[in-house]
Amino acid sequence: MRCEIPMHELFSNILGAHRAIRPQVAVTPLERSSALSAAFGCNVLLKHEQMQPTGSFKIRGATNKIRCIDRHSGTVEVLTASTGNHGLAVARAGALAGVAVTVYVGSSAVPAKMAGIRALGAKLVVVDGPPFAAELAARRRAEAEGLIYVSPYNDLEVVAGQGTLGVELMEQEPGLDAVFICVGAGGLIGGTGSAIKAINPRVQVVGVWPEASPCMLRALEARRIIPVAEYDTLSDATTGAIEPGSVTFALCQAVIDDRVVVSEQQIAAAMRQLAETEHVMVEGAAGVALAGLAKHAKAYQGRTVAVVLCGRNIGLDTYIAAVGRP
Repeated sequence: MRCEIPMHELFSNILGAHRAIRPQVAVTPLERSSALSAAFGCNVLLKHEQMQPTGSFKIRGATNKIRCIDRHSGTVEVLTASTGNHGLAVARAGALAGVAVTVYVGSSAVPAKMAGIRALGAKLVVVDGPPFAAELAARRRAEAEGLIYVSPYNDLEVVAGQGTLGVELMEQEPGLDAVFICVGAGGLIGGTGSAIKAINPRVQVVGVWPEASPCMLRALEARRIIPVAEYDTLSDATTGAIEPGSVTFALCQAVIDDRVVVSEQQIAAAMRQLAETEHVMVEGAAGVALAGLAKHAKAYQGRTVAVVLCGRNIGLDTYIAAVGRP
């Protein structure tokens, strides 16, 4: 299916965001892991998005969206919905720009992330239900009161912000052969993949899903967005249904070259491996990306591969339980 989103225009917006979101958004390191390169038989580069100010890549899209809002009409308030990382990012971007922020979260949101949202000065509304219920509630209120809704993924200005990660990757390693990225609703891989493909179409973009939450994967297989059952996963940052008509669906169709599904055991093993070899603490969604490489490493022998470590925001008890698994 042909992507109907104007890709040249999107890439132009990504380049604009790449220049405009500094210094609020860091250019994160891309570092070679000797231990992982030896273990997997390929040149493994780790993109350390967990080093962003709010602990995840989400600050990219949120900062770009907030900078694009017309604030000349007076006081601006925005609403958003999040499993946590996007809410933290919008709260910080709003605080820096003087924009009031209200974040809706589902009842399963990580308490540490909710505390962080409040600490950044945003209002928090907890909705009894899954993350998608929080999205629906936030959109309804925004429409009813004429407020701005900042989608975690279904917004091309948010996607353009996430795409700045792809520009950075290609600037830091022009010889990149492939990149492994966890997939939730598709904002990260849609934006990053669009930038990478615009710069060098030969680079393989590999999407990785936790088997407990494969919403975008099932949509790609069905060629349309469909309801998908989800279960508890260490990768809480990638959970949640996809809005009908989401711009990320067509982007994922256009840019994802390969698809990998990993188990909870494989996610936990990847998190532990990062702790052992790199002394890095990451959340489950980052473990998903590395677990995807571990599963498909034979296909990338001798090649240069990047793994996006998308975030670090995880409860301590959850982390200890995950990395303590045999």
